[in-house]
Amino acid sequence: MTAPPLVAPPREKTRVPLTSRVPSRFLPVIATFVVFVLTFGAGSIRYEGFATGQVVANLFIDNAFLIVVAVGMTFVILTGGIDLSVGSVVALSTMIAAATLRAGWPAWLVILAVLATGALLGLGMGVMVHRFGVQPFIATLAGMFLARGLCFVISVESVSIKDGTFRDIALASIELPGEVAITYGVVIALIVVAVAAYVLHLTRFGRTVYAVGGSESSATLMGLRTGRVKVGVYVISGFCSALGGLLFSFYMLSGYSLHAVGLELDAIAAVVVGGTLLAGGVGYVVGSVVGVLVLGTVQTLISFEGTLSSWWTKIVIGVLLLAFIALQRLIVRRQPVK
Repeated sequence: MTAPPLVAPPREKTRVPLTSRVPSRFLPVIATFVVFVLTFGAGSIRYEGFATGQVVANLFIDNAFLIVVAVGMTFVILTGGIDLSVGSVVALSTMIAAATLRAGWPAWLVILAVLATGALLGLGMGVMVHRFGVQPFIATLAGMFLARGLCFVISVESVSIKDGTFRDIALASIELPGEVAITYGVVIALIVVAVAAYVLHLTRFGRTVYAVGGSESSATLMGLRTGRVKVGVYVISGFCSALGGLLFSFYMLSGYSLHAVGLELDAIAAVVVGGTLLAGGVGYVVGSVVGVLVLGTVQTLISFEGTLSSWWTKIVIGVLLLAFIALQRLIVRRQPVK
């Protein structure tokens, strides 16, 4: 008589935690998006008229220049670097635009001159970092002082922009369904985000950016052109800062030496809150955009409240920055050692 075949008992279904199913590199971006939804939701509950399409559009309108600057900063931080010059380059761009327009330059030539200046400054800082081994903090600090000093050389006073082309672009709007309007600056910012995402994820340059941030020595041993990439990210950051300065010129219709003071800190905060590791190698431009929207939502909440000082924006940003840096450290520690 044969024994009955052994039947394995049914396995109990174990639930896999969400954090195990989602790659750890996505967690900071997801956390940023959750913070944005919660913050915007809190405003919608507390204030009448907050949850409207135009309020969302205004987040992009008021922060279009910061989105562009944050995109350039994302490239630099992904390589493990930093760029402290972006605020000064934005101010210099507004001064160059205002001064050259007042001198009678055509608008197209002014735009080219501003973008070329930003890219040239970025090239100089990139060469200092790569060729001469200067720490990014020091190289870009020098660029910050240089750009801010050039602003005061051009003019100490504010210079109004009265050019018809610039004013037409600044005052023009694009009507969207639902009685929502955006500016051309928003369109430019979204195009920059799309191009940056394509470059980072679908080109060899972008893959090398991540490789340099992960381990520059390993990337060099793999035969990647790390030198060109390290210089290139600063050129991109300088170009984006100059473009952000042009958008800020459209937004303010003036050039001023004290424009964008502290903007570099806002850009770094937006990138870090958006999930990009300060050590490099992990991050997404979409996360940086959401980080900018979080900062913009905080400012909007304070303006709707009306009784709070604008300095509360800085306090909230500081708390968020510390929280997301702690989250990044937690994620890095939980990653298995390879």
